[in-house]
Amino acid sequence: MPHPAPIRIGVGGWTFEPWRGVFYPEGLTQKRELEYAGSKLTAIEINGTYYGSQKPESFARWRAETPEDFVFALKGPRFTTNRRVLSDAGESIERFFTSGVTELKEKLGPVNWQFMPTKKFDPDDFEGFLKLLPKRVDGHDIRHAVEVRHESFKTPDFVALARDYGVAIVHAGDSDFPVIADVTAPFVYARIMGTREDEALGYSPETLDGWAGAAKAWAKGGTPPALQPALLTPPADVAPREVFLFVISGFKPRNPAAAMALIARV
Repeated sequence: MPHPAPIRIGVGGWTFEPWRGVFYPEGLTQKRELEYAGSKLTAIEINGTYYGSQKPESFARWRAETPEDFVFALKGPRFTTNRRVLSDAGESIERFFTSGVTELKEKLGPVNWQFMPTKKFDPDDFEGFLKLLPKRVDGHDIRHAVEVRHESFKTPDFVALARDYGVAIVHAGDSDFPVIADVTAPFVYARIMGTREDEALGYSPETLDGWAGAAKAWAKGGTPPALQPALLTPPADVAPREVFLFVISGFKPRNPAAAMALIARV
């Protein structure tokens, strides 16, 4: 079995008032919260990019405030994905990639393009969208993931399309959204959304063990046996895959604790 690839684990964003005094120490200034989060987590998904463009100097500052091996995933802008004709999104995609995101440099991780639960799978239009996604910007390789939330995407045709373009399908764990277990890219992007208030670590120890095991299986190039069966036959080549696992949603005040518990297990 090949040597496993890195497993990156974190949460969505870092500015959340209920984390102060719980995750963040009492008295820590807000401007040092990212620095602290970076010392405890190995990745963060930036949500602000979904709602609007950020300044190039912000990306540069975030890069400077985090450890050398830290990685940021970015949510693609909603103006790109929340449209009737996705293949018309070229200008919006270009605007996003020229907004300063590459100031993250080597810490720029995958871009998650999240779609509304009402968005149905239209094979031709969705392929038109995938064709617009750049593979390289300003000398940086760009990786893409798509978070689809309508049952119509749960088809081998969609999986085959994502695999053809090397785009990851976001694994929507512990959610009400369709769960697609197929691995379609050289990396895995999972968002787990089931943390609970009555669990000190957000999840039970058994559930944390299960997700840690899944992450380790993905990192070795395998498919976790406990997850739903694949819609397509997995590729014959088993190669290590970098894993991005974010504890999102659920009972959000517990998410950093769950992420740190997972980091300790992998």
